[in-house]
Amino acid sequence: MGRAGKALRQALAAYKISQNKLAIALGTDRFKVFRWFHEQIDPQAETVAEIVKALNQIDPSAAELFVQLYLGDLVSRDDEAE
Repeated sequence: MGRAGKALRQALAAYKISQNKLAIALGTDRFKVFRWFHEQIDPQAETVAEIVKALNQIDPSAAELFVQLYLGDLVSRDDEAE
């Protein structure tokens, strides 16, 4: 457990987004975001997509950072150019 939580924590901190703000954008309970943030549980794949969408609404740069931190080398700009 933890890769999504670490990525989420770093993205929220970097862009000064509160857990509560993300919870509101997701339409979910803040406690659930808290548990992801503190790596107590991992979000399901569908939820990761919803997190990206919510972060994109709040700050597209935060969404991009979250994806980069979470997926790492699986997604790179060099691959997109081909």
